[in-house]
Amino acid sequence: MSLLLRLNFRAFHAFFLCSIILSWFPGSILSAIVTLDSIEIFKTHEWITKPTVYFQCKGENKTYLPDVKKTYVSYTFKGEESWQPLTDFPNSKCKRCGIYEEDFLKSDVFDEWEFCPSDFSESDGIYKHFKDKEFNATFVCAGCEPLGIDSNHASDSHNGRKGMHWAVAVIISALVSTVFIIGLAVAYKYWQKRKRQQEQARFLRLFEEGDDIEDELGLGPLGGVI
Repeated sequence: MSLLLRLNFRAFHAFFLCSIILSWFPGSILSAIVTLDSIEIFKTHEWITKPTVYFQCKGENKTYLPDVKKTYVSYTFKGEESWQPLTDFPNSKCKRCGIYEEDFLKSDVFDEWEFCPSDFSESDGIYKHFKDKEFNATFVCAGCEPLGIDSNHASDSHNGRKGMHWAVAVIISALVSTVFIIGLAVAYKYWQKRKRQQEQARFLRLFEEGDDIEDELGLGPLGGVI
């Protein structure tokens, strides 16, 4: 019985802690994927060869845009291309990213900027970045959470999310408590059943031992008659 209780308590404790962590810190484990929806370049930095355009965030690998070769042509994508996604946001921090044109000596810069999850609109997860005389691009990030327009809106949004986290924590805690109680009841019934079986087995052993003693002393039914 004690072993079953310890196992149930440990399972309850671990599941409860996980539920609290997931409800309070969903953004810490959710990675928001960023893809390129469209781009149009207005100039090239190469005079002879066709441009080799790529996207890169600081400390990450280059993502080449193989189709982007001509100026004033709007290239659109499905987000399923082999070179997608461009990057991801594991948390709410910004990245230093840019669009470049590869060269033999050094890469020419179309533009570099602080790329943030809060740049994406809440309704459709779209962010448009325009650089005068360089390019116009549209990015998509469905999992990014934008910041509020003003402080009141941000505060209301934060309070709403906090209240939702509390509600989720309470619901999960109630479910876990229910499962724990059910498991405890099942364990108790199992213990009672085992205890009855052990008592019955002990009772039968006592009768068997009594019969063996009577046989050894000759006190069986025939011995009593004689």
